[in-house]
Amino acid sequence: MKKLILAFLSMVIWILLVWPFSSGDVDWHSIGIGVFASIIVGILFGNAFTDSPYKFFEIKRYFWLVYFVVVFVWSFLEASVDFAYRVLHPDLPIRPGIIKVKTKLKRKSGIAILANSIGFAPGAVSVEIVDGFLYIHMACIRYKDTDDATAVVVRRFERILARILE
Repeated sequence: MKKLILAFLSMVIWILLVWPFSSGDVDWHSIGIGVFASIIVGILFGNAFTDSPYKFFEIKRYFWLVYFVVVFVWSFLEASVDFAYRVLHPDLPIRPGIIKVKTKLKRKSGIAILANSIGFAPGAVSVEIVDGFLYIHMACIRYKDTDDATAVVVRRFERILARILE
């Protein structure tokens, strides 16, 4: 079941990546290559893909995924504008350092997506993950306390990711 779902998702992603560039014509060679590659991916990586493949059939998770993308894009734009403003105005404080935040996510994939989502913001890099704590280097630290930093930096992504992945 895992292998079949991974092969299907691989094929959907293949079609979404190839279709905009196909000028509306069906290219059977490209579809054949996509089917072949998807089957190979499903066979080779299906067992490592997920522990609960039935979750892919829950439609509400896809709505939360769309919401996550919107929140992520908004947060990214907000962080980009803030960082650019600080760079263009040297009198504003830039206090680089590492903050420690706690996550409630249990799955490794969720924690990895959370760390990468935070790390995409300009001036932020996820440094390490240890026992449910993320260490994040930020260009401007606003929160010294772990609880305050967790509430601001992690919670908005964490709640959505929990509904998608857990």
